[in-house]
Amino acid sequence: MEGDVEDYLMLSGIQHFAFCKRQWALIHLEQQWADNVLTFEGHLFHERADDPFIKESRGSKIVSRAMPVVSHKLRVYGVADVVEFHRCADGEGGISLPSRKGEWRPYPVEYKRGKPKPDVDVYDELQLCVQAMCLEEMLGVHIPEGSLYYGETEHRVRVELHECLRFQAVSLLEEMHEMFHSGKCQGRI
Repeated sequence: MEGDVEDYLMLSGIQHFAFCKRQWALIHLEQQWADNVLTFEGHLFHERADDPFIKESRGSKIVSRAMPVVSHKLRVYGVADVVEFHRCADGEGGISLPSRKGEWRPYPVEYKRGKPKPDVDVYDELQLCVQAMCLEEMLGVHIPEGSLYYGETEHRVRVELHECLRFQAVSLLEEMHEMFHSGKCQGRI
């Protein structure tokens, strides 16, 4: 799937695409987007998560905000709202961080303004999964899970990043790239 950097898509688009291909096409192909009350609330909700200058260290956890991510294999790029780095136990396997002792395991957390979706709707999970896949490629480490934080409920939902979810993400990204290159929305909308 690798290609020219100009062919890279915004990873946040997978959430739109999984929800409604036409919505994705309007935003990403036709550049037809108008903010409304819900998008404005979303921007306000993300204000703290999207500030890359807020760094936190809480014992065995480091919190990085607005972390740029990319996957050359999937040809996507974007920004992960929050990536926590949890200190690993000896022999658990993680990554080294500059100016930090030990090994650390990345744990992505995606912020969503609303509330959890029904179990059959995995739009938010797909976006989190692609973020994790970007981090895996960038950092050379497997990320088995992450979380979605919902503003309405003010709670996290743990998400297992299993093979089925990963396969679905890759399939949708391939379809998004095909549609992007053709310049038109195809298939069922």
